[in-house]
Amino acid sequence: MNPLPFSPAAERNQAPILERLRQLLPERGTALEIASGTGQHAVCFADGLPGWCWQPTDFDAAALPGIAARIAAAGLGNVRPPLRLDVMAAPWPADGPPFAEPFDAVYCANMLHIAPWGSCAALMQGAARHLAPAGVLVTYGPYLEDDVPTSPGNQAFDQSLRERNPDWGLRRLADVVQTARQAGLALLQRNTMPANNLLLVWGRGTIGIDAASIRT
Repeated sequence: MNPLPFSPAAERNQAPILERLRQLLPERGTALEIASGTGQHAVCFADGLPGWCWQPTDFDAAALPGIAARIAAAGLGNVRPPLRLDVMAAPWPADGPPFAEPFDAVYCANMLHIAPWGSCAALMQGAARHLAPAGVLVTYGPYLEDDVPTSPGNQAFDQSLRERNPDWGLRRLADVVQTARQAGLALLQRNTMPANNLLLVWGRGTIGIDAASIRT
């Protein structure tokens, strides 16, 4: 049998992220995950949040069988079959009919820095289209902040990404905040995470926090 796809980074960060999600999310809901990759987060969070139904997706159609295999191996009943989703498409998903129901949460980890900058606007606009009125968008990953020294590790990571693809790289948080505002989403929470990452919470409306005004 082929081994399940595996990401060491996802294995390391899933427990701290799950802890934050348990604090943030209500007991029940439906979540859409963007860029599910190996499916490790989908399975971990569906298991740790049994009242939530999890919809994994990925841009790469070749990733979907591995995600499906991981879901099957976990034996969870609250994870839907993975779908192909291109954030640049409108409406979502990329293939098949658009989602018929709003989501209580949209979750996206470690995508913005390995995708063209236009994907940030597409993510914000898509979340605004598909979130329930009180729903939240949760993003996770490294960012550049004007008033926070960038760690040597993140500096090296940013440089390596830009060498691989000039359209990639760590995103400036202030730029992401502005892009979200244009889509009708505001930054509600900034949570510091291990390994110099941030977990950011976005919601509808124009009133939110200044990216430089909160440290949690």
